[in-house]
Amino acid sequence: MAKPNAGKEKPKKAEEKPKKSANEELKYKVRIMNTDLAGDKQVHMALTGLKGVGRRCASIFTTKAGVDPNATLGLLPDAEIDKLKKVIEEDATKILPVWMLNRRGDIETGLDQHVMGMDLNMTLREDLDLMKKMRSYKGIRHERGLRVRGQKTRSSGRTGAIVGVSRRKEGSPAATKE
Repeated sequence: MAKPNAGKEKPKKAEEKPKKSANEELKYKVRIMNTDLAGDKQVHMALTGLKGVGRRCASIFTTKAGVDPNATLGLLPDAEIDKLKKVIEEDATKILPVWMLNRRGDIETGLDQHVMGMDLNMTLREDLDLMKKMRSYKGIRHERGLRVRGQKTRSSGRTGAIVGVSRRKEGSPAATKE
């Protein structure tokens, strides 16, 4: 059944992008925390390119730095990019609430931390190595390449060429009974 006012809706106009002036040049890559971020995206979405930074963290970082989250990252002046870098590289435990931190109760120090960038890869690798070294259940499962979090493995997660049940052929001598 058609809508009562079908065909009467006005066509939507394409959103016009703000035209940049001659002195504003778009930087296609902006480097923050040793990571190249897309300069043609909005600031809060471009910051999600950092490992360990999601949309919520990015919005908190932009408000703390006083940067418009909907502005294009590549069109920001260098002073605002520097403010943003300073806020991100600053200790995130002071900025983010405790429930948002991604490493609470660190094994070695016992402190709450928020790890970002390449540090996140290193800490993950160190944690896995520690689990393997102390021969925990999770460490052994990681070593063997099996499912770690209690998933079923009988039917899913199969690798290799043959998947499924193999049956004997009809004419084979093992299949015939006399």
